[in-house]
Amino acid sequence: MGAVTNSQWSAPATSTALLTDQYELTMLAAALADGSGHRRCSFEVFARKLPNGRRYGVVAGVDRVLDAISRFRFGEPELAIVSRFLDDATLAWLRDYRFGGDVDGYREGELYFPGSPILSVRGSFAECVLLETLVLSILNHDSAIASAAARMVGAAGDRTLIEMGSRRAHEEAAVACSRAAYIAGFDATSNLEAVRRYGIPGAGTSAHAYTLLHTTATGPDEAAAFRGQVARLGVGTTLLVDTYDITEGVRTAIEVAGPELGGVRIDSGDLGVWARQVRAQLDSLGAVNTKIVVSGDLDEYAIAALRAEPVDSYGVGTSLVTGSGAPTAGMVYKLVEVDGLPVAKRSSHKASRGGTKTAVRFARPTGTIVEEVVHPIGSSVPDGDGLVGRPLMVPLVRGGERTPGLPGLEEARDLLAANRVSLPWEGLKLSHGEAAVPTRFVD
Repeated sequence: MGAVTNSQWSAPATSTALLTDQYELTMLAAALADGSGHRRCSFEVFARKLPNGRRYGVVAGVDRVLDAISRFRFGEPELAIVSRFLDDATLAWLRDYRFGGDVDGYREGELYFPGSPILSVRGSFAECVLLETLVLSILNHDSAIASAAARMVGAAGDRTLIEMGSRRAHEEAAVACSRAAYIAGFDATSNLEAVRRYGIPGAGTSAHAYTLLHTTATGPDEAAAFRGQVARLGVGTTLLVDTYDITEGVRTAIEVAGPELGGVRIDSGDLGVWARQVRAQLDSLGAVNTKIVVSGDLDEYAIAALRAEPVDSYGVGTSLVTGSGAPTAGMVYKLVEVDGLPVAKRSSHKASRGGTKTAVRFARPTGTIVEEVVHPIGSSVPDGDGLVGRPLMVPLVRGGERTPGLPGLEEARDLLAANRVSLPWEGLKLSHGEAAVPTRFVD
């Protein structure tokens, strides 16, 4: 089941206007009052650095940002809230608010590095400043999840990865996590809303509760639980074999389902040791094609440690939906140009670079990335000295309207897969280190 296109699924028409910080609106009120709110401005989203030790970041959430901007409207319920601290003139302005500016940005599935101009938002100060919190909340979350997921995909190699972290996240964040993980290369999700909303393949069979349910006065009846599952889902199902004793569970599973059982899942214990023992046991029982699925507090390091073991699939939950130690991408949304004049912060450790920018990524003819060059928009592309350059920013919104024909979820997934192959070999290492690709700024 492939991912649906934007035309196949429509988000609820719920306003996103209050998914913001109050100071965005107090700034707006002051700017409208002193006449500066109508000055033409350019804001830029970038990360000053990658999370500690990470070699690259993955852009995700751009499509969700565009949808959220389209629903940034102030109806009477929203105005009732902001009227508690805003004047009548600002309320009147908000009642007619529609973002009418331009947005350029990196595509979903693109890599980013420190200083990459991931998103450029242009228009009046008033219309652009309101979007800061909303844009950052989506990009910081989704990019963090996709970046962690991409590391897990690299560690897993060609083995199947299932996202199953819904119960460890906010209910809506869980759906976004499934989407970000799919972009990164995960094969399926347990979250049915993500299946409905984005067309991501679904996966899931049973938990320990179903096995425990089949307990009678004479004791546990694991075989009855297995029979019930196989009767309903067929022998291709995956049986959870570690509710009681794993060795006995595997024996019972094959007795019930036969040697054509689709898979067994192990959710506890020393997964590497158990995978070896279970594989040997399955083979001895003639179930040579039965797959082994492991789950239970897996992250990219645990997945890499299991690379030499006879594991066929991984189920990843908590570590994925929390960004595997980096739950935010650390992106910021900064004003970089006012009426054509570059502006920049000079604060210690929080400096920014003025001017609206774009970027090109240079690679060797073999495809390996060498550097990312950030230069002023409208300027000529810097000389690549024999390297192959690829522009990174594409038009996303023009005059407040979404650019038609933007790539969808499957294209983002394919783009990231190609990008990971283009990284220098050290960029794929899980050990801590500097960004795999340097960013060069041309003034």
